[in-house]
Amino acid sequence: MFDIAEELKKLPNSPGVYIMHDADDAIIYVGKAVNLHNRVRSYFRKIVGRGPQIDKMVEQIARFEYIVTDSELEALVLENNLIKEHSPKYNTMLKDDKTYPYIKVTVGEEYPRILFSREMKKDRSKYFGPYTSAAAVKDTIELMNKLYQLRTCNRKLPRDIGLERPCLNYHIKQCLAPCQEYIGKEEYRERVEQALDFLNGNYKPILKDLEQKMQNASEQLAFEDAIRYRDLYNSVKSVAQKQKITDSDGEDKDIIALAKDESDAVVQVFFVRDGKLIGREHFYMTHVAGYDNAQILLDFVKQFYAGTPYIPKELMLQEQIEDIEILEKWLGTRKGSRVYLRVPRKGYKEKLVELAAQNAQLVLSQDKERIKREEGRTIGAVREIAALLELESIHRMEAFDISNISGFVNVGSMVVYEKGKPKRSDYRKFKIQSVSGPDDYACMKEVLTRRFVHGMEERAELDRKEIDKEFGSFTKFPDLLLMDGGKGQVNIALQVLEELHIDIPVCGMVKDDNHRTRGLYYQNVEIPIDTHSEGFKLITRIQDEAHRFAIEYHRSLRSKAQVKSVLDDIPGVGPTRRKALMRHFKSIEEIKNAETARLCEVPEIPEHIAEQIYDFFHKAVD
Repeated sequence: MFDIAEELKKLPNSPGVYIMHDADDAIIYVGKAVNLHNRVRSYFRKIVGRGPQIDKMVEQIARFEYIVTDSELEALVLENNLIKEHSPKYNTMLKDDKTYPYIKVTVGEEYPRILFSREMKKDRSKYFGPYTSAAAVKDTIELMNKLYQLRTCNRKLPRDIGLERPCLNYHIKQCLAPCQEYIGKEEYRERVEQALDFLNGNYKPILKDLEQKMQNASEQLAFEDAIRYRDLYNSVKSVAQKQKITDSDGEDKDIIALAKDESDAVVQVFFVRDGKLIGREHFYMTHVAGYDNAQILLDFVKQFYAGTPYIPKELMLQEQIEDIEILEKWLGTRKGSRVYLRVPRKGYKEKLVELAAQNAQLVLSQDKERIKREEGRTIGAVREIAALLELESIHRMEAFDISNISGFVNVGSMVVYEKGKPKRSDYRKFKIQSVSGPDDYACMKEVLTRRFVHGMEERAELDRKEIDKEFGSFTKFPDLLLMDGGKGQVNIALQVLEELHIDIPVCGMVKDDNHRTRGLYYQNVEIPIDTHSEGFKLITRIQDEAHRFAIEYHRSLRSKAQVKSVLDDIPGVGPTRRKALMRHFKSIEEIKNAETARLCEVPEIPEHIAEQIYDFFHKAVD
């Protein structure tokens, strides 16, 4: 048994990482320490005012372990890795795991390309970014291909010059085909340098050049070219206007501030590159109860910059945090040059931090409102339905529908909603096996029987203690069955459940003459429902979803049936011979008019099969 008091005495006076475990041996907290002996012992002293969150965590500690490191910097790196791997319950966690796009110029190649990249490598290429919008990066690359007409292919140049014809990009004037030496290496390099100049924010030369080309084309009455240059000019101007100057020093920096409430925090980051604000992004931090802003900012900086491939020269923070010197050293090691963490106290930089904090607060408040509205549409709507039917609670609802057209391929659908939201992974389709013709009641009986028998068989195979962990789409039974119809559909469902000795409430969705839901049929009574309520809207969504899913399945089966060829009805003609015939003759009409000898010209068609094909068409005609 782990004796905490005894183990505390053994703690070394060394830097390292400590790991707290609960009674189930789950890791609930990971921290680093300059001195493990002092830091870990502090958790078990009676300290007033350290916060209910930490007190609650300490109460759950059953044992701890530690890893000694040579330095505090090593401890910081190890702490980050362990938090990322284990996601401990009481560590504040960066919820978002984004990878940011870059524009990559492969200047290490003899004929460089401009590419989209999600990572920044040490590969002799030049990277621009990171940017916050992948769509904006792709649009910029597309614009640059139109402007500078650089290659985008994977051909190895100059090795592959002249081996293949130029691709489509050459013909649509988005590449000058260096693969054919239609452009010299020096001229191509000049265009690369112009592209790099553009990416560094120097737009004046290309705007001047496009304006001149547009005027020349107009004077020569080449209006199509003039329009093309005009569109390019407007695109470049649009990109130039989006770049807002934020600082005259032209440095790369991230501006970081947060807003928090009792349970969540939002960190807002403004990305400034070459003195230009290129974008902003917000991040959610969880498990923040009991932690102050400085601790949350510290954890954000450690977790975010451990994962991002690019680190700017300066991080401007909302307030002072611990371990600034060790963080600067760690970030500098990752970047390869000095990194500064600063808290601006006056002037323009302080206003930028305030602006980031205001944006964080706006995101947090808007998100809370959105969550509140979403809960009204989902959980709130489910509660309304439960109250209407006088049920204690509803977690899972299943709805069923039947689809057929004149009895062609009867199909059934099962859709699942949990906590008022669709759980699409549990949707199921049924191709009716026992019913021919349009008999919806018989089809529904088969679907429900198959659904619950399957579920009972799955349950029987599982150990009862493991059911909660092993629930699948059939194993887990609903708290309410919703039938796309009134009394008749409900009675079919009740009959199936009674035969299988299953007790589940069944509710029908009663429609008016215009096929719109007007109420619910439950326990032999039609219950009116407020058509403006969230409960009614949820029922309508479920009904529409069950109908859509059934129709979609039915349509797919009809499509498969319609691609059947008349050749499939000829004995001895399977998929291989059918394809061979169509390759040779191009149309059914040619096959129909072909003599036996001509049919034998197809290598896959022997003489006796050719005679069967000929007889099939000509007997059918006779």
